[in-house]
Amino acid sequence: MIGTILRRAYMAAFALFLIGPIIVITAVSFNAQKFLAFPPRGFSLRWYAAIFGEADWFGALVNSLTIAALSALLATAIALPVAYMAWRHGLRYARALFALGIAPFILPPVIMALAFLIFFSSVGVNGLMINVIIAHAIFLLALPLVTISLGLESIDKALIEAAQTMGASSWTVFRTVIAPIAAPFALAGFAFCFVLSLNEYIIALMTVGFTVETLPVKIFNALRYGYTPVIASIAVLFLAVNIAVFSLIARFSNLARILGAMD
Repeated sequence: MIGTILRRAYMAAFALFLIGPIIVITAVSFNAQKFLAFPPRGFSLRWYAAIFGEADWFGALVNSLTIAALSALLATAIALPVAYMAWRHGLRYARALFALGIAPFILPPVIMALAFLIFFSSVGVNGLMINVIIAHAIFLLALPLVTISLGLESIDKALIEAAQTMGASSWTVFRTVIAPIAAPFALAGFAFCFVLSLNEYIIALMTVGFTVETLPVKIFNALRYGYTPVIASIAVLFLAVNIAVFSLIARFSNLARILGAMD
């Protein structure tokens, strides 16, 4: 009896420890006053309206979504043929490219950010959105590489042999057998890249600075002038986007396998 009570108390405390910051931030985002306060003083949706109604915040939101979507798309487009060649043919150079694709994600973001800064400065391309799109795609390339590879490894090669026995061409086998199985894993890789790019700060700051403000850069820039509940509302918005994205991954992909669990 006492053990059960202690176990439930521990689980409740653990849940509160995890959810507590989210509760605080969410409550603050509805504060009617123009400062961060908990418990909130009044109730207002003005800070959520500010994200879409004020040009600087809305512009930063559009920049973040554009960069996240394009960098995730670019990373997935690069990862798919590399993962496929490494799995289908076992080519040495494909495996070498696979290792190179994973390497940037292992390094600390500040090192990668400095490397991108030096590179773009040396070629004379500064302050462009394409800079951070390319940088994020390279930095996050490991995610679609790993997820797509997991999806390809889950394919029963007997299905491929059966399709070839029936006279299917290589393109037909890829389109009808391989692609439908690997697609959810590619979508998961895209989603992971999208979420991390949306929240990334260091590389975005060092590749484009304040010329193309993303929401994380805008938040840190705005902190110099004080703390307002609009920052909390953006945090809640990001949380909602993350929950939606990972819910889609769980719905349409093999999340347990992606996270390393046994089938």
